[in-house]
Amino acid sequence: MPQDVIHRATGGSHLTTTSASAVALPDDVILSVENLEVGFGLRATRPVRAVRGVSFTIKRGETLALVGESGSGKSVTAMTVMRLTEYDGARITGGRIVMRLKDGSITDLTKLSEKRVEALRGFELSIVFQDPMSSLNPVFTVGDQIAEAVIRHQGKTPRAAREIALNVLKLVRVPDAARRLDQYAHQLSGGMRQRVMIAMALACRPSLMILDEPTTALDVTIQAQILDLVRALQREIGMSVLFITHDMGVVAEIADRVCVMLQGEIVESGSVNQIFASPQHRYTRALISAVPRLGSMASKDAPEKFPLVLYQAEQELTETAE
Repeated sequence: MPQDVIHRATGGSHLTTTSASAVALPDDVILSVENLEVGFGLRATRPVRAVRGVSFTIKRGETLALVGESGSGKSVTAMTVMRLTEYDGARITGGRIVMRLKDGSITDLTKLSEKRVEALRGFELSIVFQDPMSSLNPVFTVGDQIAEAVIRHQGKTPRAAREIALNVLKLVRVPDAARRLDQYAHQLSGGMRQRVMIAMALACRPSLMILDEPTTALDVTIQAQILDLVRALQREIGMSVLFITHDMGVVAEIADRVCVMLQGEIVESGSVNQIFASPQHRYTRALISAVPRLGSMASKDAPEKFPLVLYQAEQELTETAE
């Protein structure tokens, strides 16, 4: 993703927004996505409907996992909540994204101008991408990058913003945080860079943080530490999380509720206990079965294909027949 788009995702002009008329939310709901439609290449011969009638809500302090294989539309949905897909040529063709802001007002994000959306990114809602090296600027120190959003959104002096940057690095359990402030991204390990990205996302205490496959590139030990960190931060500051992943093992660890996406649609949703105890859709069952289990092949003469692969093959045969 281009650096200017990353900048728009984590900072922007210090502006305010107003409530959209005739928009309401239940008191405990932070975000409501309603019948969202997103398309690419709409003027092409064969436009792509990447998101098709997607609806879900996220409550205050809740973690909602949006789950599916690559190409299912989960990341496009998350990026559309941030209003970033438009930089990739996408267009919102239907539905709305309603959010409760810190001041209690309620607004439809799809109706806002780009400048007004920039004011919300990093302040009301933020995102952590999968690869921190593509998001962190290599020519600025960690401290400067975290402080930038604080200065833009909160009008703090550089000294005060640096103090906030130091505190937020400590919040995400970065050891020797004072020294890390003056380091560059290439001087940090992969797990430490991801903590810095989370620190940047948390600097202005957003109501909602989107995590787009934040642990995919990390080894399992660091992945567990990052997941523990997210849970701890939720308890400490009460934020809501939209967690994007294809890994049902991660979902079981971190989610309160789950929405399963397939070909741009939500095919099943429910609490994490419901989804794992009694999955209703065949695709959901295939995803759960695809989670590797130690010893599951012990009695087999040769490795077998995962149910998810078999499901995809059946789908392709069905589509070809039609």
